[in-house]
Amino acid sequence: MKKYKSLIRTIILAILLAIVFRAYFFASYIVDGESMEPTLHDGNLLMVNKVLYDWTDVHRQDIIVFHYNEKDDYVKRVIGLPGDHIAMSQDTLYINGTPVEESYLDELRPNDDRVFTGDFTLEGVTGESAVPEGKLFVMGDNRRKSLDSRRFGFINIQSVVGKVEVRYWPMSQLGMTFR
Repeated sequence: MKKYKSLIRTIILAILLAIVFRAYFFASYIVDGESMEPTLHDGNLLMVNKVLYDWTDVHRQDIIVFHYNEKDDYVKRVIGLPGDHIAMSQDTLYINGTPVEESYLDELRPNDDRVFTGDFTLEGVTGESAVPEGKLFVMGDNRRKSLDSRRFGFINIQSVVGKVEVRYWPMSQLGMTFR
């Protein structure tokens, strides 16, 4: 009987710890749509670290989940941080005048003689010359099929739920790195 009491206490403690971790430290999200392909696919299940940005800053290239509005959350890649000047020219991303390699897009770029990411300047899409304080510029990896900051503008840093840390479903696509 004593053996069962110890086992039951252990199980209850494990369940309580799982609930606390789930509620305060991590969240699970489902990818809806193809805007992050080939990195993330429709239906992928993600584990999002909700507390990381309490201790560190958001970085360029991080894949984040953020509240787009009161009912919708989006997953996108951080392209621009506060103060950044962003431009795209001939399929090359420029941040503060320096070309940025986006090797994570190589798998998706078709050889169809069409531009993968249309040319733009930050000022042309947002009316701002640089990313304002407290804001981020985000884009999907599937540039031709992504609703992102090129269409809806900057996002508030406060709207960030967290950083995507793990893709855990389907198991065949289990992953922890998204560069």
